[in-house]
Amino acid sequence: MSNKFFLSVCFVIVATTMTVNAQKAQFSLGEIIDRAVQQSPAAKQAETRKENRYWQYRFYKSNYNPQLRLSGSAPGYAKAFDRVQQPDGTFGFVPVNQLNSQVNLGLEQPIPFTGGNVSINSNLFYFDVLGDDIENQIYRGSPINISLSQPVFAFNQLRWDKRTEPLRFEESKREFVEEKEAISRQAVDLFFSYLVAQINLQIAEFNLANNDTIYKIEEGRYNIGTTSRNNLLQVELQLLRSKQGVAQAKLDLETSQLQLRSFIGLNDETPFQLRLPESIPQFEINYGEALEYAKSNRADFLAFERRRIEAEREVARAKGQRFQTNITATVGWNDSGDELNDVYNDPLNEQRANISFSIPIMDWGRNKARMQTALANERLSDYVIAQDELNFEQEILTQVRQFEVLRSQLEITKKSDEVAQERYMVSQNRYLIGKIDITNLNIALTEKDDAKRSYINALKSFWTAYYDLRRLTLYDFANEKLLYTPEEK
Repeated sequence: MSNKFFLSVCFVIVATTMTVNAQKAQFSLGEIIDRAVQQSPAAKQAETRKENRYWQYRFYKSNYNPQLRLSGSAPGYAKAFDRVQQPDGTFGFVPVNQLNSQVNLGLEQPIPFTGGNVSINSNLFYFDVLGDDIENQIYRGSPINISLSQPVFAFNQLRWDKRTEPLRFEESKREFVEEKEAISRQAVDLFFSYLVAQINLQIAEFNLANNDTIYKIEEGRYNIGTTSRNNLLQVELQLLRSKQGVAQAKLDLETSQLQLRSFIGLNDETPFQLRLPESIPQFEINYGEALEYAKSNRADFLAFERRRIEAEREVARAKGQRFQTNITATVGWNDSGDELNDVYNDPLNEQRANISFSIPIMDWGRNKARMQTALANERLSDYVIAQDELNFEQEILTQVRQFEVLRSQLEITKKSDEVAQERYMVSQNRYLIGKIDITNLNIALTEKDDAKRSYINALKSFWTAYYDLRRLTLYDFANEKLLYTPEEK
């Protein structure tokens, strides 16, 4: 009767603990992931990076739009001895007391296909010599003129930006989705870290209750002479280790809970528990299909193309630096006078043209070295990208194969956990009736605990691989839907 009584006490303690735990708030893996993706500090950082890249793209687009600029100085004042050219061509230093102002309003439009710039301008310059016996006020301006500046054989940054920046912006949108999947993946790690600590505490408390019961049973047997002192000490040592294990498990639980709270942005201090995610999605993964999704959706695959274009761009930049030629032309009207109206009444025709050039005659191989360096870098970039593409495909292949292995391991560890639990119950009953000794019971206990932990670790590996696969392909195989579409902003 005493054995049955102590065993009943053990079950009552365990049941009471489970009842108390059941009253705590519980979260599933999906709920933790949703919280992490929506409100975690990492998610907010990802949102901010996404917004930053959007405005960078808008800045790039603005380079192709006209710009209306107002510039000038008002006023400019100078009182000093300056060098002034005399009528006979000589220079003399005379006192100067001047006031001048200028303003220019211009509408500029880049020419993306040629790299030039065309502008429509209107400007006005005012000059006044100050003094009691001097009256010299002059207005000079151009009511309107049209100017063109066109480099020849030069590197055209706007044309190359038009090839790379849209790709870079599309990459940023895909990277944002990948970041969310990476956050989900990290949430899985922290979820299972806390879940393992939670399971370890449950195991430790269960073992403590059982070992306490076994110690009382063994103590009773020792008092009536049916067991040895050695067995009693062994059970007592096991009980002390169980108490130590409970203390450590509680500390681990608090630490892992704090890490999870911090990551998902959960400020509520209410205790909570996690539910074991044992419902495993059933789907088949084909390597070719997974690779196709990865190539269609991943930012890295777009980056391969962008990096090739950037290598070509640097070659074009090196070519453009060999000769520097620029054509400028201006047509319009201008005039000057003592009054402001003189500038705008019947202005004179204005025409200007200029061709400037800079051609190296002997540079001792400088241009050749620059060009060959750019070509070598282009070849190197091709080799690196080719290797990165192989690594890209290998990563997908490894993940697909690993996923199938993890699924089968999960089934095995789940069955092992069930068998180990049943074996322990049998061993416990056999111990209570004196069929096995405490050593064999402890072996069964250790195997039970190890099997449970192996099953939890297998679950962690499965869900980690599942979210890794989502991140690598941006495709949800369980629900058969894309995680990113080109229309997403």
